[in-house]
Amino acid sequence: MSSTNDTTDSEGATVGTAVPTTEFDHRGTLPVLGHIRQFMELQQQHRPWVRSTVGRGFWVVTDGEMIREGLQDPGLFSSSSVDLQDPDPPYLWIPEMLDPPIHTKWRQFLAPEFAPKPMTNLEPHVRARCVEMIERFADSGRCDFLNDFAYRYPTSIFMELMGLPLDGLEQFLVWEDDILHNPGVDDGTRALNAMMAVQDHFREIYAERREHPQDDLVTLSLSWRIDGEPIPESDLLAWCLLMFMAGLDTVAIQLAYSFWHLATHDADRARIVAQPELVPSAVEEFLRAYSFVPTQRKVMRDADFHGCPMKAGDMALFPIPAACRDPKLFDDPDEVILDRQPNNHFAFGAGPHRCLGSHLARRELTIAIEEWHKLIPDYRLDPDVDVVEHGGMFGIDHLALSWD
Repeated sequence: MSSTNDTTDSEGATVGTAVPTTEFDHRGTLPVLGHIRQFMELQQQHRPWVRSTVGRGFWVVTDGEMIREGLQDPGLFSSSSVDLQDPDPPYLWIPEMLDPPIHTKWRQFLAPEFAPKPMTNLEPHVRARCVEMIERFADSGRCDFLNDFAYRYPTSIFMELMGLPLDGLEQFLVWEDDILHNPGVDDGTRALNAMMAVQDHFREIYAERREHPQDDLVTLSLSWRIDGEPIPESDLLAWCLLMFMAGLDTVAIQLAYSFWHLATHDADRARIVAQPELVPSAVEEFLRAYSFVPTQRKVMRDADFHGCPMKAGDMALFPIPAACRDPKLFDDPDEVILDRQPNNHFAFGAGPHRCLGSHLARRELTIAIEEWHKLIPDYRLDPDVDVVEHGGMFGIDHLALSWD
């Protein structure tokens, strides 16, 4: 439902007239691609922005160029909150919820560890791990793609980078689900409890690394200094929490959409099998067409953002899925073109918070598609299992695949 009314800021004061409003909420469960279609419909109805009346209310920017511009302006749009309903959350994810200049210092620590060269050096290990996991179920003729592969493959790589024992994987998956996949389920208690549990776990790891250093990121982080001072353990734990969530969820979601597409588009799957050199380009197109991050920011000062009367303390949504399918930016945006050129998507974000792990993610995605299709070239969806999406940072919940 949409209308044009007076609206109010975060303190309840009227901020203007003739503001388009709608009851937009992206936290629900929908059929596969339901959330992408939801953003596309909103873009068609309300370009370049609209005010959602859900909860405390928030702005939604729908124009692709304006989404890019907003993400590149941390002075106006702060990352200090990534929750549309809570501009002052009781938790901190480092460096995602930091702004420059302190954010820049954290990026300087992390960028060398996730640069192209070390990710290239990691490739043989990633490829071997990928093949090992696929071989576990390749002869069975079926799999629960997310639980049998998509979560375990990138997560195991992440855990090794952090120096974590792989026997903790099952508990990590439970915590990840509680934090990221339950929007609107309760008052947030479940997610907060899971975040505290993750940090308690890393607190034990840090105590062990101080006594017994290893060649991993946790040990390395103990040497980092900001303005000559060691980083407080509370900040290190906040960094570990973010690394935990990024390492367990984002690549898995992208894998699920990529393999859903290939399982339902026989011609594209056949091209991948016949032309494996096409895989890197296909990965970029899957990233564009099935981007899933609805980036959220806090407005830091009163501003007229392309006619949008934003007030300090407001929350704003910059949905990357809308930008990556914006017909002003891409020809035939709803068509998946495996060899699309050029393909200037920003599925990994834009501005200072562009995804630090993009090089690793691209490599993991490319290797997964290459190695899977060597072992299982022909597969399909299980018709007895519905494909649905959770909301928030949306993604496919279950993907049942079968093959002869």
